[in-house]
This record gives sequence, C-alpha cells and structure tokens, in this order.
Amino acid sequence: MTWQTKLDNTRNQLRGLNKMIPETTRAFGLLGKTVKEGGTLDFKTKEFVALGIAVAKQCEACIALHVEALIKTGASRAEISDVLAMTLQMGGGPAMMYAAKALECYDELSTQGS
Repeated sequence: MTWQTKLDNTRNQLRGLNKMIPETTRAFGLLGKTVKEGGTLDFKTKEFVALGIAVAKQCEACIALHVEALIKTGASRAEISDVLAMTLQMGGGPAMMYAAKALECYDELSTQGS
C-alpha cells in the first residue's frame, strides 16, 4: 500500500467516525486547532514534535498525516531526518523501524507535488 493510499484510507475512516460521534470529533478537532495555533512554538515545530510521537507510538496513519503537513510547511528531508534521529535516540530499535517508514513516506509524498 502506498502512503497516499494510507492517507486516503485514513481520511475515509475518519469521515465515518465523524458521522458516528460528531460532537466528540468536533471537540477533538478544536483541541488540535487550539494547540496548533496557540502557544510559543510555530506550527512547523509542533508538527515535528507530532511526527516524533507518531514514530514512537508506531502509528502509520499519524506518520502519514504529519509528514504531509510538514511537506506543506516546506520541511526538508534533512529536517525530517533530524527529527527521526532524535526519535531514535529516545525510542530505540522499534522507533528505528518506524523512522524508516516515516522517511519513506516523506520521499513518496514529497515527489507527488513535484
């Protein structure tokens, strides 16, 4: 399965969840908006943190969503790799496996817009 397919499937799954529990998902969306727009860190930095957590938690759908967001901010492959290095330092071997997936996701999704 490609990373783009994973993104599409994730969005379809979330639409179904939104229909079943709209108030809850709307509240979660508001939390995300508030966190991403408020505070002292910029959006790109917060997405780097989210990517590190996604790798550490081994959530492929999260990796795809946060890599896509980072590509939109102009994040480079080198910046993504630096975040993945820190994630490896904190997460060990399992994080290494998902860091490789995150870099593969970046490579695939960043070439689609070119």
